[in-house]
Amino acid sequence: MKKILLTALSLFAFTFSASAASLTDALKITFQNNLELKAERKNLEVQREVLNISKSDFFPTLTLSGTKNFENTNELTNQDGSDASITDTDTMTSSVKLEQTLIDGSARSTKYEKSKLGLNLSEAKLIKKEQDVFMKAIEAYTGLILAYEKLSINEENVNLLQRQFEIDNARLSRAQITATDLAQSQSSLSGAQAGYIGAQNNIITSKLAYENIIGPINTDEKLKKIYNSEVLIPSSLIEAKKISEQKSPDLIIAEIEYGQSELDVKIARSDLSPTAKLSLERSYTDDLSATYDEREKDVLQATVSWPFQFGGKNKSNINKNLQVKGMKKLLLENAFRNNTQGVTAAWSTLESSKSLLRAVQSQVKAAEIANEGISFEYESGLNRSTFDVLQSRSNLINAKINLAEAERNYLLAQYRLLKSAGLLNSEYLKLR
Repeated sequence: MKKILLTALSLFAFTFSASAASLTDALKITFQNNLELKAERKNLEVQREVLNISKSDFFPTLTLSGTKNFENTNELTNQDGSDASITDTDTMTSSVKLEQTLIDGSARSTKYEKSKLGLNLSEAKLIKKEQDVFMKAIEAYTGLILAYEKLSINEENVNLLQRQFEIDNARLSRAQITATDLAQSQSSLSGAQAGYIGAQNNIITSKLAYENIIGPINTDEKLKKIYNSEVLIPSSLIEAKKISEQKSPDLIIAEIEYGQSELDVKIARSDLSPTAKLSLERSYTDDLSATYDEREKDVLQATVSWPFQFGGKNKSNINKNLQVKGMKKLLLENAFRNNTQGVTAAWSTLESSKSLLRAVQSQVKAAEIANEGISFEYESGLNRSTFDVLQSRSNLINAKINLAEAERNYLLAQYRLLKSAGLLNSEYLKLR
């Protein structure tokens, strides 16, 4: 029994210390250190560079080039077979070429617009990843608190049943109860000890989940339990739906992907359009030939090209992108439906969890009154059996555990409503 109490004190050490870590603190640590979020932010930087690449297509290109030739003629003869004079040259050419695309069937502007949408898409995916990670962090934070609450409840139960067993053992020696009653008491104690061991194991798994999502737990800090979200939640279902239509990352992603599919069709059609380029090249040649030594030349060149491909490749490419556009439109419509359904379900869960919490609070109060009364009657010898006491105690323990779970579920329901509305992000949670 002493070992159980010592273990409980060691496991509870960080929950009753001077410093406290709030849920906001945990989310800030998650925002800064979570590897999934870091990777998603890196992807956002990649998309910014992609946008810069698209911008560069509008600017002219400057090309510097140089060549050097070394000639060594081994034999040179005339038509009559006599030796001809050999005049090898070591030609060196350097050039500067400036080239600008004038017309390309709007391909460059369309690709640039698609790159801008790609950047917006990455921002929306980052928000979506934040929502997923923050929700996991909240579940891990509240899960660890719940695990310690269950450990405390089970510890209290073991202590009370240990005392109950000692009292019953003394009463059996005075022939006030039967051996069967003592066996029931011992059985309940063994069950409570098993439940306590299970609660200890649950602490370990909950801490691992916490550290995996949020980070290491300091042994000198406790987790602060809250009963309501630390930010405002929508006050009605109608408000939640309106917010989600503007903020939901899933909707934003679906809308952007549909917009990109429209631009892909334009890009495919631009492949059938003519292109026009203008270039200016200045070249300098040294040791040009046996007759000429140096040459400096400027060339202004205009090039117009119009591609034609047989086999229907371009047409098939256009048709493919049209099919993708139709698919993205269907996915967008489905995203709107899922969004409405998700917000409604989240609101319904919030309301039901609130009602359930109130019911469980009443259950705990009733179980406490019943257990106190039955225990008093049993100790006073007022026709209460050991089974009655153990049953009332079991009901109280189950009610307390249900209350702890109901409190956590109510808090999670609030944050899930925020997630469904698109508000569970670093900006709204004020983590930056």
